[in-house]
Amino acid sequence: MELTPSVVAAEREWVNERAPTVVPLINETRARLGDCFDVDVDDVSRDAYRDEVRAVFADGDRAVNVAGYVGLLRDLDVAGDYPGFVVDEVLGRELAATVAGGQPLALLAQATFHFADVTTHTDGGAGADDLDAALAAGFQTRLPGWEWTEGESPFAVDP
Repeated sequence: MELTPSVVAAEREWVNERAPTVVPLINETRARLGDCFDVDVDDVSRDAYRDEVRAVFADGDRAVNVAGYVGLLRDLDVAGDYPGFVVDEVLGRELAATVAGGQPLALLAQATFHFADVTTHTDGGAGADDLDAALAAGFQTRLPGWEWTEGESPFAVDP
């Protein structure tokens, strides 16, 4: 795999065009998480997802890494799937974290990836459903809609 600016741009377009699949996964994951934690979580629109895709890929350092993970997962297949369980899970978890950003959102996205992956089934190679679950986990984590992310943290210390 060679990553060039044009490859990164092509991967951005692929991720952007994945909205009809990823946005419902985001909203399903948010609904399930909301039920688990007894909170209401706002849905994400395709436009909000696409705006956030542009934001992620506007950060060149993040963009090249996201493009690399996306490209690897898109091409990943393992005969019998099970032997590839570790590699697709690791790549999916890292993609979710990279999309979400720095800590603590990166860790939250990694945990959410496994939560989303359990119910995500995409036709294709071993990495296909992990790719969709990772995109859903990463973008749902960085997008608004969670009450605890709205406003100032109660743990902020005045300078």
